[in-house]
Amino acid sequence: QVAGSAEMEIIPDEIYVVVTLKEYEKRGVGKIDLEKIKSDFLGFCRAIGLSDSAVSIASYEGHNNYPWWKKRKTKDELYASISYQVKFSNSKKMDELVEKLDEDATQNFAISKVWHSKMQEHRMKLKIEATKAARNKAGYMAEAVGEKIGEAVSIVESDEPGFPRPYELSQENVAFRYAARADAMAETPAVDFKNIKLRYEVKATFALQ
Repeated sequence: QVAGSAEMEIIPDEIYVVVTLKEYEKRGVGKIDLEKIKSDFLGFCRAIGLSDSAVSIASYEGHNNYPWWKKRKTKDELYASISYQVKFSNSKKMDELVEKLDEDATQNFAISKVWHSKMQEHRMKLKIEATKAARNKAGYMAEAVGEKIGEAVSIVESDEPGFPRPYELSQENVAFRYAARADAMAETPAVDFKNIKLRYEVKATFALQ
């Protein structure tokens, strides 16, 4: 009975960002309402080539399907906000969107998770490689005692501790990328996400000949 393992690193190609937008007062204009802010934001997303399916509503605040806050004229009126989840395929697209965002309306820009679109394929490949590694190990260990391995008696999968769930990232981990203005970011060397590390292990039993 032997254990075989396989490892690999993959570059994330699914990056999920939550962008929170909020109504605000603009000098000489008054309150910029949420409908305009939403329209502008979705226009920015389309302008950098994001499909409509890459953008979804994550949450609404100050809104329950009835715009009652608009009837309040005092300065303590409620300002509505909305959070969108945006899926990017690379960090370059994120930087393009950051350059276009309305600074006054944008309350938060936080990366929530990274993942890979072909994770199942990578899992299958690792399982195959781990099983091959187990057989190879069994072969040279049997040879060391003058034996040869025969058929596989059993192959037991691990409980997949080496396969991560979508990486959850705190805002602090990535805030440095977006703290500066776009012109400052252009002068900074590109920093990308670290690879996702995967590891898989199997236990296999082979008959000796």
